[in-house]
Amino acid sequence: MTNEERQTRIDLAACYRLVARYGMTDLIFNHITARIPGTDHELLINPFGLLYEEITASSLVKIDIEGNVLDAGSTDYGINRAGYVIHSAVHGARDDAQAVIHTHTRAGVAISCMPQGLMPISQTALRFFGRTGYHDFEGPAIDDGERVRLIAALGSNDALVLRNHGLLTVGRSIPEAFLLMQRLETACQIQVAALAGGAPIIPSAESQQRTAELFKPKTGSSDVSVDGGLEWPALIRQINRIDPGYRD
Repeated sequence: MTNEERQTRIDLAACYRLVARYGMTDLIFNHITARIPGTDHELLINPFGLLYEEITASSLVKIDIEGNVLDAGSTDYGINRAGYVIHSAVHGARDDAQAVIHTHTRAGVAISCMPQGLMPISQTALRFFGRTGYHDFEGPAIDDGERVRLIAALGSNDALVLRNHGLLTVGRSIPEAFLLMQRLETACQIQVAALAGGAPIIPSAESQQRTAELFKPKTGSSDVSVDGGLEWPALIRQINRIDPGYRD
């Protein structure tokens, strides 16, 4: 095993544990994938049968872009076809997609069921202003043919709302994908809470645009973290204190 693969396994296992700690899991379902640096689209994905809090670096399954298992990891579990269909499509279409996270949280699914989708009503939501795609529901994602339509809906965006289904984020690194998902989930929770209290205040179009510009990776302010580089070391310190077994 290369040093790059070993580090990717550790980082991805940490990401699974963090997603669990921050309440974004759905039992054994959903997936987080990462591309192994220096390979021809070799990916790591969770074994289908473990809770996120059980995932370790050695249990992750290595697959190729076609979903063939190259290394089954330390368990006897296979992989979930729906995870392969969604994630391999994104990794195959986007060279910048180093990590992809998909969730079924209550707030995320609630927003995916609203015709207006994610509304620009909070600073957190404006991080995704003009950077979010929408993919209509086609049933469980087990049809290879859906991949073309899913990728078209995602485009070059960082986030995708899968209508009546859930959320997806794409990162240039595992830290970035996690930060995007945590922020997207928070934005969804804020919207659900705000709508429950009545009609929310909508910032002006100028304020929306100005705030969104701060979060763009290429033009963003140095005072605003956009790639998880500041947050990730702190999160790793947190998970190491309470849940260090992910490295095994």
